[in-house]
Amino acid sequence: VQLQASGGGLVQAGGSLRLSCAASGRTWTRYVMGWFRQAPGLEREFVAGITASGDTTDYADSVKGRFTISRDNAKNTAYLEMNSLKPEDTAVYYCVADPSGMPGVLPGKYEYWGQGTQVTVSS
Repeated sequence: VQLQASGGGLVQAGGSLRLSCAASGRTWTRYVMGWFRQAPGLEREFVAGITASGDTTDYADSVKGRFTISRDNAKNTAYLEMNSLKPEDTAVYYCVADPSGMPGVLPGKYEYWGQGTQVTVSS
């Protein structure tokens, strides 16, 4: 599985962005997908995850109610809709995938990582 994240950019506080993660590989529909982020000087942190079927999602407390993860298996794409963005959401966002289980918060769970896309929220 190869992952290509896109959709990052510069936005004012309170604004919105939608990140996309295009996946290649014929078994992608069996993979748990997720998003992590890493701000300068900080550790990589879990943002959101979604099961292969899309019926179960999980979110970090810091983004609950503002971010929505989804996937379109027909298009081999996962999304992260980000609303009410705050300056503290500024980070490089990484798309991740793993062939088994439920979404998890530990980076080590995920076998595949995309290259990252920068999100910058100005105050």
